[in-house]
Amino acid sequence: MIRKCATDDFETMYEIINDAARAYKGVIPDDRWHEPYMPREELRREIDDGVAFWGYEFDGVLSGVMGIQDVKDVTLIRHAYVRTARRGSGIGSALLAHLRTLTDRPILIGTWTDAAWAVRFYERHGFIATSREETARLLRAYWNIPERQVETSVVLKPPPGLPLR
Repeated sequence: MIRKCATDDFETMYEIINDAARAYKGVIPDDRWHEPYMPREELRREIDDGVAFWGYEFDGVLSGVMGIQDVKDVTLIRHAYVRTARRGSGIGSALLAHLRTLTDRPILIGTWTDAAWAVRFYERHGFIATSREETARLLRAYWNIPERQVETSVVLKPPPGLPLR
């Protein structure tokens, strides 16, 4: 079941994000990795800044989360994480499909360039990676991230000629 995450889901969301983010260790630049990957304060700040999290329950247990955030004239898909034990079971796909129905704005997705599995996931769902120049422009325009993260990330968007969501 997919549902909007509530305030009392905060600790579970925190656990899911940091469990799933372990996949980034040794993949993303060492200077961008830290423990925990997303501290509670950062998660609170993301929610306060307008990231609405949706969750996927498997057997009554929240097993994956994905955020959506309207910024200026686009919608960003943010913080997509599935518990390590549930990875590959369609949870991320279901969440992405659901979030795509929540907006009629162009959707942009940012992820780490070296997280090849994440890039492939979004490509399987019809998104294409933007050029290095366009990625930097989009990250600076729509995200509030450090310059080092701009240098090591990629933005994906729907292909030209297809609906932007």
